Amino acid sequence: MSKQYETVIGLEVHVELATKTKIFCGCSTAFGGAPNTHTCPVCTGMPGSLPVLNKQVVEYALAVGLATNCSINQYCKFDRKNYFYPDNPQNYQISQLYLPICHDGWVEIETTAGKKKIGIHEIHMEEDAGKLIHDEWDDCSLVDYNRSGVPLIEIVSEPDMRSADEVIAYLEKLRLIIQYLGASDCKLQEGSMRADVNLSVREAGAEQFGTRTEMKNLNSFKAIARAIEGERKRQIELIEEGKKVIQETRRWDDNKESSHAMRSKEDAQDYRYFPDPDLMPVWISDEWIQRVKDRQPELRTEKLTRYQKEFQIPQYDAEILTSSKHMADIFEATVELCSKPKEVSNWLMVETMRLLKEHEQDPEEIHFSPKHLAELIKLVDAGTINRTVAKTVFEEIFANDVDPEQYVEEKGLKVVNDEGALRTEIQKIIDANPQSVEDYRNGKQKAMGFIVGQTMRAMKGKADPGLVNQIVKELMDKA
Repeated sequence: MSKQYETVIGLEVHVELATKTKIFCGCSTAFGGAPNTHTCPVCTGMPGSLPVLNKQVVEYALAVGLATNCSINQYCKFDRKNYFYPDNPQNYQISQLYLPICHDGWVEIETTAGKKKIGIHEIHMEEDAGKLIHDEWDDCSLVDYNRSGVPLIEIVSEPDMRSADEVIAYLEKLRLIIQYLGASDCKLQEGSMRADVNLSVREAGAEQFGTRTEMKNLNSFKAIARAIEGERKRQIELIEEGKKVIQETRRWDDNKESSHAMRSKEDAQDYRYFPDPDLMPVWISDEWIQRVKDRQPELRTEKLTRYQKEFQIPQYDAEILTSSKHMADIFEATVELCSKPKEVSNWLMVETMRLLKEHEQDPEEIHFSPKHLAELIKLVDAGTINRTVAKTVFEEIFANDVDPEQYVEEKGLKVVNDEGALRTEIQKIIDANPQSVEDYRNGKQKAMGFIVGQTMRAMKGKADPGLVNQIVKELMDKA
């Protein structure tokens, strides 16, 4: 009988904070920009330059800590983590080892077995390193220091996860909390949220952890899931062959779906941490914590409950609407303008999601205004346009944020309610289709649907479907 193994996973999640300037200097944190243009003597590590802490970084770290049920170290300080690498301009990184700003928190995730708490060991503030660009054509590496000094928080979990599904649920939960707080956009593809996976395996029922490895270079949830599965299999194979798992840092190659060793895993003493002599300790008063608490927005979990209760929206719909803060903001603003929550929900859930999928866009990329969606709903409600036309108009709103009233007027899309004109048109179609009349007489209801369809086509979709159905039935019965 083959042995059963259990996977033990802990994560180190790095999140770039949404400040306009870097953690210790006034340089821009904007993504992109020509290489080495968002730099100054501080973030390029020039001798004699001195760091000054950005207060907003502390506020964002506090907000995330409070939202993840952490205790706050009201006296915290910065340390130097010494390592020598070309993208690290000072030859050390300013981080927090001994007194991180937040510790001992948790978030709750949904698993197939129900709810589960994932512990957060600590959250600390630190600066990002620069970026190495490997030029294979010239066989050299170039350094861009634009990212150097961009503020990060590192969220270190407890080794509480047991599968890729739990890891993704935890990351999704963290991402939504941070996005709702406005602390970061958490775009994995731009590197503003990055996860390193610490993974070990042990025989099921064993109490002692196995030897762990750390995997880097994971920039999508799919890559993370594949890397976990790949590393789990690799470690089990080594154990089955009687070999030892080596504690090391590995780089995941998503194209090859395999990992390779980068370096042996360092321990804290290898980094020779010591308190940063250029930065004062940070004292966080009760009043400061209270101010941050008072500013905390409604998070996704509370929104989810409120939507179901206040707007009578099914749980599934509420989950989709709140899965993006931007989508939730559009929903609430539109409801405020037209007071029709179910209608707004339908337009976002069906048409908006369809168009996002077609254009391969995220909900964060929606750029139409709630005002124009509310006006479209009012036009349908008033019978000015029918739903078929409304869908066409909405495509224009989605793409170009057009004013629906103006667009309907310019394109002549208003519903035709002229009964006389409709009767004349329907009679012409009935006269041209005697076979349909014959089929209808013989009890084939589809024949009436055909005449309705022909009428809607002739009226370019602008006729009132209810009125068309009524007149077609009346004239077919007479025929």
